[in-house]
Amino acid sequence: MHLTHVPLRVATGAYILNSGVGKLGADEGTAQFLHGAAAGTYPSLFQDMEPKRFAKVLAFSEIAVGAALLTPKVSATVAGGALAAFGAGLMGMYLKTPSMTLDDGIRPSQEGTAVAKDVWLVGAGLTLLSQGVTGAARSSVKSTRKAARKATKQASKKAAKVSPLGS
Repeated sequence: MHLTHVPLRVATGAYILNSGVGKLGADEGTAQFLHGAAAGTYPSLFQDMEPKRFAKVLAFSEIAVGAALLTPKVSATVAGGALAAFGAGLMGMYLKTPSMTLDDGIRPSQEGTAVAKDVWLVGAGLTLLSQGVTGAARSSVKSTRKAARKATKQASKKAAKVSPLGS
């Protein structure tokens, strides 16, 4: 984990992990509310799922994303991708639920403010994802250059040993 990622990963990871743990014991009313919001937005995925089961799946998903962000061994690319996907799902719900936005379909209504703020999850996820991808590419280029220098150096030594001019 890159040192500059620590504040972002700890803040988002702890927040999402806590949210997931809090949903583990969701009562029937909470489960129905969560399921209703998801099924209304993504009916083909969640309409037939039982509300309590949905709440558990959501809780474990949040716990997994939060844990990935907090685990140093999980790459920025993987953690960022998970966070961006999770945030995109929430933003989809926000944008597809008419009561959450004003008439323009973008700005949040009073009801939508709590979900609209989750746009930061998408931004944080895309930041980690892009830094992970560019960091991996940079690392790959460095490795390739190092290997090329080593091969050139070895080839020069071999040529010097074989060449009559090398003596």
